[in-house]
Amino acid sequence: MQKQGTVIRWDATRAFGFIRSPDTSADVFFHVRDYRGSAAPREGLAVVYEEIHVGGKGPRAMAVQPAAQAGRATRPAASASATALPRKIQHTRPPAPSPAPRSERPAKTQPGANAPALPTLLLMLGWAALLGWGVWASRLPLWSLGAAVAINLLTFVTYAMDKSAAQSGRWRTPEKHLHLLSLAGGWPSAWCAQQWLRHKSSKQEFRTVYWTTVVVHCAALAAWVGGWLR
Repeated sequence: MQKQGTVIRWDATRAFGFIRSPDTSADVFFHVRDYRGSAAPREGLAVVYEEIHVGGKGPRAMAVQPAAQAGRATRPAASASATALPRKIQHTRPPAPSPAPRSERPAKTQPGANAPALPTLLLMLGWAALLGWGVWASRLPLWSLGAAVAINLLTFVTYAMDKSAAQSGRWRTPEKHLHLLSLAGGWPSAWCAQQWLRHKSSKQEFRTVYWTTVVVHCAALAAWVGGWLR
């Protein structure tokens, strides 16, 4: 459905902005790749756009273009058939349907983008058992269990806040901070946040570094509990 609105914010450095429309209660997010104007977007620019909703997120604008440009595009062009009738009717192929907007196409699943749930849950169970055995065998202090719970709660909250900041255009949490939380032992709740909040779950580069922190943390914990680092 095409709507009209006004650009109320444009971040040229990060290449995204927000549109305010009387037809939508919340401000509508749009990215520069969805902009169709000949000049760069600016605050106060009247635009028309197609509004979509994806994955429970806030509204998003597609095919954004200045209202003046859209008005010129919709004016009927003068046709030669208005002044002269063709001698014979030419049979032409019907125009090919235009490609769907990028967000409406089925997303391609990248290999390894999401780890299967069962192996990951088994890994979490093994990690928790290793922690418990380390405390029982006096290889780890008792407060290690409380620290593990605390770091996982902190990690999930940090992911949730970063997700909210991404939707509203506020300052984001650096990715290296999220990786440090995973490396410190918050990787189980990081995985849960990625799956439940749909945050950082499709960025292949981030996922690769995330699983590296999981391997390093689990290897270091096993080596310490097993006495190999003593």
